[in-house]
Amino acid sequence: MALVPAGPAAITRPHRAARIEDAIQAVIGRRLLQRGWHPTIVAYTGYGAPGWVRVMGRVLLTRLDPEPRRPEKVRGWRSFMTMPVKGAPVIIEAGGGRHEVRADRSGYIDAMVEADLPPGWATATLSCPGAEPVEATIRIVDPQVRFGVISDIDDTVMVTALPRPMLAAWNTFVLDEHARMAVPGMAVLYERLVTAHPGAPVLYLSTGAWNVAPALTRFLSRHLYPAGPLLLTNWGPTADRWFRSGREHKRATLARLAREFPDIRWLLIGDDGQHDQEIYAEFAAGHPENVAGVAIRRLSPTQAVLAGAFPAPSGGSVAAGPPGRRWLCAPDGAGLWRLLRDANLV
Repeated sequence: MALVPAGPAAITRPHRAARIEDAIQAVIGRRLLQRGWHPTIVAYTGYGAPGWVRVMGRVLLTRLDPEPRRPEKVRGWRSFMTMPVKGAPVIIEAGGGRHEVRADRSGYIDAMVEADLPPGWATATLSCPGAEPVEATIRIVDPQVRFGVISDIDDTVMVTALPRPMLAAWNTFVLDEHARMAVPGMAVLYERLVTAHPGAPVLYLSTGAWNVAPALTRFLSRHLYPAGPLLLTNWGPTADRWFRSGREHKRATLARLAREFPDIRWLLIGDDGQHDQEIYAEFAAGHPENVAGVAIRRLSPTQAVLAGAFPAPSGGSVAAGPPGRRWLCAPDGAGLWRLLRDANLV
């Protein structure tokens, strides 16, 4: 039995933008099927605890190439040239159970299902008519764990200068994924955190689109960041508005994690170029028992200007955060590690 089935929300009449998008996709989808395209499932890393798992993925139409092409540079725009399969029935098999859910209007699967799996890494199998079954990696959090990491991605683990529209478009749609730069010292910081707290989950929360999840996963692996679920969003029209709110996505996800893991105190890591400080402060004020501390990566003066923010003073700092929590700020992973160690947060 699915605890939280996937599928479109019960809205009588979707937003005009959603109706237009659905009509265009329906026409293109029919033509692609006539040309021999087939459904395929893209599985995302999920998470859970003994008794339940959150499984995420997407059903898309793809062309089967009988002659695989040699590897080439992966430009960001390729990730957005996709055709979802609306309402596709998907079978989730996890922990000996079998559950049927349906993809939403954008082809996404996001369902919490019953599954009794031991702590650690596990897998769930996703299958759909006409598509090859795929395995989704699931991180099962030990109920005894009391510490975890929630990290932003853009300008926190990867230099993107995302808030500026033109630079965001260049970084997202044009730049080769291998040309993206990691923020100095952050991978080492995260590895030290999970070493100091065995079993601690690391979740990557971003306003980025699910389309780039495979590229982000490869980036994190290539730069030796700890493996963990990506919690992204859909950039397209929703059932009730033109575009989804990135800030609301982060707020809702943080609140959900507080409900799902009430005994975990999270170290929230972000940067001062977007709205991480504001969102983390709100969460800390509303859920003080779920926040161990806040670590903010301070952008360089150049990065701050590109991101549309004011340059911050140089040097590391420790300040009193919301409801007595420590608020740490440094330009890189090494600086944040020193502050976390001095504040007895590791």
